[in-house]
Amino acid sequence: MRHSLPLAPQFYVTAPQPCPYLPGRMERKLFTALQGEAADKLNNSLSKQGFRRSQNVLYRPSCSDCAACLSARISVEKFRPSRSQKRTIKRNAHLRRRATSAWATEDQYELFRTYLDARHADGGMADMDVFDFAAMVEETPIRSRVIEYSDEVTRELQAVCLTDVLDDGLSMVYSFYSPDVPAQSLGTYMILDHVEIAREAGLPYVYLGYWVPGSAKMGYKSAFSGLELYRHGGWEPFRSRDSYSADTHPMSTDPIAEQVANISLPDLRG
Repeated sequence: MRHSLPLAPQFYVTAPQPCPYLPGRMERKLFTALQGEAADKLNNSLSKQGFRRSQNVLYRPSCSDCAACLSARISVEKFRPSRSQKRTIKRNAHLRRRATSAWATEDQYELFRTYLDARHADGGMADMDVFDFAAMVEETPIRSRVIEYSDEVTRELQAVCLTDVLDDGLSMVYSFYSPDVPAQSLGTYMILDHVEIAREAGLPYVYLGYWVPGSAKMGYKSAFSGLELYRHGGWEPFRSRDSYSADTHPMSTDPIAEQVANISLPDLRG
């Protein structure tokens, strides 16, 4: 008997677990599998509706009484680097960018472990081994690239970003970098360089993941001009940090069935 994937994606909700951004809160995610020949279409469509990719899964926060997590992207046309960001670009002029296929290497994993041990030793990814890392990088059913940044003299790998190529931009799925040179602001530099890559490719957006008001670890995203946030079913220009709240409220989010009904799906038949 021949089996085939369902034409319409099936959506599920994770069990509540501790929120990684706001202490004392619980998070849950709405997710669907990313598979089959129409994976690119689905990824493109749902990314524009606040979803993110993790390997072969697309997800977005769906907490019962909190809507603090907001999907963020930079409009390439509207972006203008600040003085500080211009200095960051100059400080990293010695780095050379190399774009490769989504293939994990030992050098990448070594840098990844160094980064986690220094910056996120108690995070959810802290126990990832080399096989988990390879799966994170390589298990992608869509157009993905690994963007490496190396010192042009020593050839030492300094920073890496796993990047998806969407029909309207670049999605920075996960990035990590050397924690030994904090003055270089490598995390910021990779975002600035992705804006330049998107500009060169004629792509209008760079997707950054989620910005969370009240979360210090996500605060850096609001420093980029041209920032847009996905709220109430559409993208809006970022106003100011004080314009958004992380307060909980039992009516913060719609029921799951209503959320799923309001998702716009592409034609996946061909």
